[in-house]
Amino acid sequence: MIQPVAYQRKVDGKSGAHLITFDDGRDYVVKFLKSEFEKMLANEWIGYCLARFMQLPVPFAHIVEIPPEFYRNMPDIGCFVYTKQQFASLYIEDCKNGYTASNMKMITNADSLAGIILLDYWLYNRDRTRKNILLQEEAAGEYKLWMIDQSEILGSYSWVLSDLETLPDTLLRSATHQIMGRFIRDESAFEKHLQIAGTIPRLLLEEIVSLIPDEWRVSVQEREKLVDSLVSRRDQQLPLMMKRFIENVYEPLKRG
Repeated sequence: MIQPVAYQRKVDGKSGAHLITFDDGRDYVVKFLKSEFEKMLANEWIGYCLARFMQLPVPFAHIVEIPPEFYRNMPDIGCFVYTKQQFASLYIEDCKNGYTASNMKMITNADSLAGIILLDYWLYNRDRTRKNILLQEEAAGEYKLWMIDQSEILGSYSWVLSDLETLPDTLLRSATHQIMGRFIRDESAFEKHLQIAGTIPRLLLEEIVSLIPDEWRVSVQEREKLVDSLVSRRDQQLPLMMKRFIENVYEPLKRG
């Protein structure tokens, strides 16, 4: 397991993340358990694992251990609840977000965009804002898009058991989905990613959920219900949600 070697700075955002250098020579954005954000770390882990399986552009991540002595010397930790393990995602340098990137002519990994939208609908991620994508310029006006911050999937960073039974299947209001939609070449991309999501076995979902550290405040009952909800939402609701998105968002974008 990688170890922290140098503290860099606090990262902007409500999660209170910190940028830390580890002994692999790379910087990571580290999120800690935070009061009133009890499910944030579990959400990040679940969203990351599913994005990786679907080969979506999400920064590489680890579950890490920040030693108590290192933690105590960090600034602005008063809102955190110390746990042995934290969630760390690789810091992608020299990026802009959806607000600051200009003259966007091409997304070089456009084949992934339908998958990001689909995953957001599957996991009910209401927080795919322009701040929660990174745009890495590879040539003038040409960007690689990264998806970041899955802390508010399942509708909230503090969901409870009953919330998993009532996740909405309505359209998500996301200007970022519209930005991405303009670069999706063909609606068949949604079907492709729907098929990929459908290949994720229940046993893998159970394993992903089982690896959530006990300190991250997900009960046994919540873990069981979480797997049930992910399977039923994918198999029963997701195809209809994607059909609705194509008809109400994607097709008007292509016509316009």
